[in-house]
Amino acid sequence: MASLAAAAARQLATSSRISTTRTSSLTSNLIHRRGLAGAADHHGPPRVNVWQDPLSPSKWKEEHFVIVSLSGWGLLIYSSYKFFSGGKKEEKLVEASH
Repeated sequence: MASLAAAAARQLATSSRISTTRTSSLTSNLIHRRGLAGAADHHGPPRVNVWQDPLSPSKWKEEHFVIVSLSGWGLLIYSSYKFFSGGKKEEKLVEASH
């Protein structure tokens, strides 16, 4: 009986090892690895720096467009705040002379 149990245990261990390697090789074949294939694939016209073509925002690089847009909105909000608040008003103190 002990030899029968030992033989069954060996067979189970062998079959689990084989199925594990078979399963891992199948999963590695199923995983799609793209790598760097799409890095050089551009869609649309090439983008330029802001200072190379300042009058065509549609041709600008995305990062430059974001920076210029946020700077413009910040300048607009700050200048309208200063305009409508009247700026900082200084009070002149008059010293009383004795």
